[in-house]
Amino acid sequence: MPDSKLITFRRKLHQYPELSGQEYETAKRVAGFLRQLKPDQIWEQIGGTGIVARFAGKDSGPCLLFRAELDALPIQELNSFAYQSKNQGVSHKCGHDGHTTILLGLAAYLSENKLQSGSVLLLFQPAEETGAGAEAMLEDPRWTSIPEPDYVFALHNLPGSPMGQVLIREGAISAAVRSMIIKMQGKTSHAAEPEHGINPTAALVHVLPRLAEISNNDIHREDFKVITPVHVWVGEKAYGVSAGYGELHLTIRSWTEEVMQALIQEIVNTLDEAVRLSGIQYEISWTDTFLGNTNDPEATAMVIEAAKALGCPIIRRATPLKWGEDFGCFTQRYPGAFLGLGAGEDTPALHNPDYDFPDVLIKKGVDLWSALLATFKMI
Repeated sequence: MPDSKLITFRRKLHQYPELSGQEYETAKRVAGFLRQLKPDQIWEQIGGTGIVARFAGKDSGPCLLFRAELDALPIQELNSFAYQSKNQGVSHKCGHDGHTTILLGLAAYLSENKLQSGSVLLLFQPAEETGAGAEAMLEDPRWTSIPEPDYVFALHNLPGSPMGQVLIREGAISAAVRSMIIKMQGKTSHAAEPEHGINPTAALVHVLPRLAEISNNDIHREDFKVITPVHVWVGEKAYGVSAGYGELHLTIRSWTEEVMQALIQEIVNTLDEAVRLSGIQYEISWTDTFLGNTNDPEATAMVIEAAKALGCPIIRRATPLKWGEDFGCFTQRYPGAFLGLGAGEDTPALHNPDYDFPDVLIKKGVDLWSALLATFKMI
């Protein structure tokens, strides 16, 4: 398939971005493109708007799954090129339009170059940005009708790294992340008589410094754990009232699920101390949960072999990436590998309003996945 056709498709996706869980038109475009390539099977509306396409070989062999993402971000685009976002306040500032196009390029390659053995699943996931889409697909009852993958793979473009550079490591490759909402219930009172109420501020004064002590932002430590307060709210602008309710919103992250569970317990212990000292009651809810991505040694070695065959520069990262990635749901269930693909040293950073996925990276991504199939001796 000509590169120009893939670039045109990527730019069309870029023009019409959709937020997590709302990728209806995006999914229609992707499914329509796939059907032209005649995969052996297509499953649609898996876990919402998710799509899986299967290409089967002539002989038995491994089943490899490749994942891309459908959703965009609630960011107003600053770019003024011809294919700028037409949806106010929504834009593809993480490059999911490019990742999806890479998988469609792989689909075109598989349509033209039949697998000799094994099978390939191309999975287009909704709601990656909120950490909800992977679990929704895996928990969909129809997931059991899809062949079980032997290995799973995904990539993410990385601005700031040389174009086409492959960044990978064994073990933890991206952080485990949770977003935590703590609701603190006290009792309102007259501001002149705070002794007749329970103001959550006292609990916050105890909790916030303690959380800062627990947190360490040292990426070289195995027990790396970062607690970031993102929102604090207590009471209202009513100067005669001592507040009786407050909220503390945190994002917490670690390299592994084991450290994450220990970190959660430390936070709960701190809140329990605040209950004893101040008398407030609290409840915790969770949102935007990302499991840690763990790269399987064998899958990692296969990616490195494929990158070497292409002559790609390879960087074995000393530390994981600090951000969360919903692909962790897959690598916690199946052996696989997640990697970074350099998007250019001068490309604006991810989630910046002037970022745009570099079209030259589409072919590099397709070539890498194609080389991986050759490494598995499936082509």
